[in-house]
Amino acid sequence: MNNIPPQAEKPQRSPVRKNSSDKTCESIVPRPTENRISTDKLLNGARELIIEHTGEEYRLRITSRGKLILTK
Repeated sequence: MNNIPPQAEKPQRSPVRKNSSDKTCESIVPRPTENRISTDKLLNGARELIIEHTGEEYRLRITSRGKLILTK
């Protein structure tokens, strides 16, 4: 009987370098969980958001054409 819960993700195979040569071997490496948030929730109706990262301020804004721009 399968004891793995249905919501558990199967590990993805990623190429890993064996030595300094170009040859690779397959290794099972779990993929990190992806965090996702919509811009509607992130910006909460605003057109701009200030993000603090490692003591620096970054500005995330939506342009008049609907594109996202992140500036320092």
